[in-house]
Amino acid sequence: MLRSAVRPDDRTFPFALHAAAAAVASAEDKGLELHASALRRGHLADVFTGNTLVAFYAACGKACDARRVFDEMPARDVVSWNSLVSAFLVNGMFHDARRALVSMMRSGFPLNVASLVSVVPACGMEQEEKFGLSIHALAVKVGLNTMVNLANALVDMYGKFGDVEASMRVFDGMLEQNEVSWNSAIGCFLNAGLYGDVLRMFRKMSEHNVMPDSITLSSLLPALVELGSIDLGREVHGYSIKRAMDLDIFVANSLVDMYAKFGSLEKASTIFEQMKDRNVVSWNAMIANLVQNGAETEAFRLVSEMQKSGECPNSITLVNVLPACARMASLKMGKQIHAWSIRRGLMFDLFISNALIDMYSKCGQLSLARNIFERSEKDDVSYNTLILGYSQSPWCFESLLLFQQMRSVGIDYDAVSFMGALSACTNLSVFKHGKEIHCVLVRRLLSGHPFLSNSLLDLYTKGGMLVTASKIFNKITKKDVASWNTMILGYGMHGQIDIAFELFELMKGDGLDYDHVSYIAVLAACSHGGLVDKGKKYFSQMVAQNIEPQQMHYACMVDLLGRAGQLSECAEIIRDMPFPANSDVWGALLGACRIHGNIELAQWAAEHLFELKPEHSGYYTLMINMYAETGRWNEANKIRKLMKSRKVQKNPAYSWVQDQDGNKLQAFLVGDG
Repeated sequence: MLRSAVRPDDRTFPFALHAAAAAVASAEDKGLELHASALRRGHLADVFTGNTLVAFYAACGKACDARRVFDEMPARDVVSWNSLVSAFLVNGMFHDARRALVSMMRSGFPLNVASLVSVVPACGMEQEEKFGLSIHALAVKVGLNTMVNLANALVDMYGKFGDVEASMRVFDGMLEQNEVSWNSAIGCFLNAGLYGDVLRMFRKMSEHNVMPDSITLSSLLPALVELGSIDLGREVHGYSIKRAMDLDIFVANSLVDMYAKFGSLEKASTIFEQMKDRNVVSWNAMIANLVQNGAETEAFRLVSEMQKSGECPNSITLVNVLPACARMASLKMGKQIHAWSIRRGLMFDLFISNALIDMYSKCGQLSLARNIFERSEKDDVSYNTLILGYSQSPWCFESLLLFQQMRSVGIDYDAVSFMGALSACTNLSVFKHGKEIHCVLVRRLLSGHPFLSNSLLDLYTKGGMLVTASKIFNKITKKDVASWNTMILGYGMHGQIDIAFELFELMKGDGLDYDHVSYIAVLAACSHGGLVDKGKKYFSQMVAQNIEPQQMHYACMVDLLGRAGQLSECAEIIRDMPFPANSDVWGALLGACRIHGNIELAQWAAEHLFELKPEHSGYYTLMINMYAETGRWNEANKIRKLMKSRKVQKNPAYSWVQDQDGNKLQAFLVGDG
């Protein structure tokens, strides 16, 4: 146009700037040239040009430049103000947008639908409930609340506030409703977790002859997952295929998630592979569901493929894949993800720091977990993760110290916090402190919580308080396998073998199937009672029920036979095991050899234990004592030298005391000055 010597008029620059704003990624420089040209030719006095410049800078992410253009405009209209408000909202500057809207009203410009329709959703996103209510009141006052697009925004806003009743009042009061209205109402119920109402609204939508779109289906499918309605999910999938919506990215993402959560991983993978366009949500949904279905290796492969395809993993990706590292005990992979999160500046994300704490805790690296905990923002999940990690370690007292610290920083306990603290009390044998926690649970009406009831059973059975444990057990309305197993283990451990066997039989009568732990419990009871034949019978019964014996089952059998002096049969069992024996099995054999003075088999067991647990001082000490008792001083000295060369030290003992008020715990390492 310029080359043809045709002068631009007051409409040329707005049209060109509008095109530059639409293609901002590749045309930002061109937009700046147009601004300079409009300035030189004196077109900035035109309101239309100024408004388009404000929109252009907003699209470029330069809200301050948009404001500067606005301030320099000699004349403004409603569109100018609306463009400024939108510029702030597009760039996440809600409070500036709010001030601009108020200034607009004070300047005497009449509000229109465009003035409010962008601000209302932002109120919902920012949880600005008071301002949102003011906007609604203003819309009613000026008669704009009947406009369908503003009413839709109000339905969505109240949904984000969690005020379902207000959202439905707006929806039911609408003079006309379109598919966006119904989608907003469905989204409101979905956000509130009212999944049955999501399905009801979908059916009502069909009754009103409003055609569902991709947003409708992508909202409905997660609700069907929560309702456990796989058949309805398949029907919705079929409907999406008929309407050619199954490859829409939102619908496809929801379908991948639905099938994977229902355990149909193959179907989820098929849909994922058929997607022509994938976004980060698509990859995250597939990775998360691979992890949830135990396909950790495939999940790691998919993260690599995701990056090769040009999609960058985000915080959700890392939060999804870190539990896989914990489950596979893949500390190396976990550290790589940790390093990657630092490089990408994601370490300050609370979800990632919590996932890293969990990963390191489950990999036994509690010092690394604690390091992240101390450097990060903390919430109840942060505390609970570390409390649980310490409760299963030799440093259980740290769990109780964190439990107390949690309250002092103003974070309230939940069921997981109490579970971790009770587990620590059990492992430390501090039963008085455990009873105090029990009292707190009773006051908070939490003692009937299934997981907490089982934790209390574990505390009291291991503390030998079987009468109290029995009372708690009898009060549990829905006993699960863990409840029965804990009681069987408890009675067997304390020599009340007949009651343990009786409970084992009653468990079957209660309609529950035995699991691996049930047989560990009953085999342990046989071992404590010296009932070799009965133990063999239960072991055979387990195999007959297609429960594959695990390491602990073999450890129980070695312990049972070893206590009875049948050491050659113990050795035979270990040789016939379908997999290499672990430290539990070899430890059981070593303990039996110690009882019966069989030093040859003890040497065999010790060789494996020194290899499997080279840092465990107890095995070295036991062999030193056995050699010393038989006068084999050379061998005893060799073990001492081996300990020294491996820098093995006896595990330090800890004591802990409570202050006079009972509010604070202090741990002491034996030998500290």
